[in-house]
Amino acid sequence: MVRLRDLEQRIDELKEQIRRSHTRLSLLSDTILSGGVGGARAEITFKNDLSSAFRVTGATFVLDGAVQYNKTDESENSALAAQKEIPVFSGSIPPGDHTLQIVLRLRGHGYGVFSYLRGYKFQVPSSHTFTITEGKTLKLDVIGWEKGDVTTALEQRPSIRYVENLRAGVTGEGAPAAAPPAKAEAGGSISVGAGAK
Repeated sequence: MVRLRDLEQRIDELKEQIRRSHTRLSLLSDTILSGGVGGARAEITFKNDLSSAFRVTGATFVLDGAVQYNKTDESENSALAAQKEIPVFSGSIPPGDHTLQIVLRLRGHGYGVFSYLRGYKFQVPSSHTFTITEGKTLKLDVIGWEKGDVTTALEQRPSIRYVENLRAGVTGEGAPAAAPPAKAEAGGSISVGAGAK
């Protein structure tokens, strides 16, 4: 079982290396063809696709070592939990590799046979590296979701996935880039702890 997880992790790392190499190749060809002017832009948005079994009580987003968003609200009627989309970053960014680190804090919100979830607190840490090219805008959606299916225990479901969409231009809506949106998923990095009941 451990060996299978190690193999899955290695495969994910190789996929990420391939994606980065592809993006760098795209950067080089764009730079050569366009003369390398125009800068780059990033638009990062958090989307909450979690079910009502989980309430977002806190979220921290750090881009290249700088905190972009950090809020906590553990109240019963949390405004943070009510938000389905949170703009994290929108602005100019130097072309090249960048890292987004996230810690999503959740509280269980169970009812009926799942009332035990109310005592659970979850931390879902994740990190995503992306490469942005000169003269392009990268739209990065960070999505809080529940992995697995009906047989997956509720406490093992919270996860984060990423959807990238690279488009031409650095202002406003541009035409989609030739490459399809890249999808990445955070795996195996959920820390679950029981809270006060």
